[in-house]
Amino acid sequence: MVADPFAFLQTWYASCCNDDWEHSYGVVIDTLDNPGWYLKIDLVDTPLAGTSLDRLAVERTDDDWLHVWSNGARFEGACGPLNLGEMLGAFRDFAGGAVSSAL
Repeated sequence: MVADPFAFLQTWYASCCNDDWEHSYGVVIDTLDNPGWYLKIDLVDTPLAGTSLDRLAVERTDDDWLHVWSNGARFEGACGPLNLGEMLGAFRDFAGGAVSSAL
């Protein structure tokens, strides 16, 4: 498995691109106004489709927090302004078993 969460996301995304998936689905990284980051990763038509995750919430301080969840069609997360790497790491951990052999 790719150790760096940013590299993992890039590799995972590239593995999903098949001249079809990327036209309807993808990855969104955006900012929040509280401040923080928002992440949305489409799982439809990927090895992770149908894989759910109950909401995981880590609240350390007003600026140091992480929430991630999946309904099986989408992995989503929100985090503090310095927690983007941690949130991508949570996706890597979520995806690990299902796609590690493909990456």
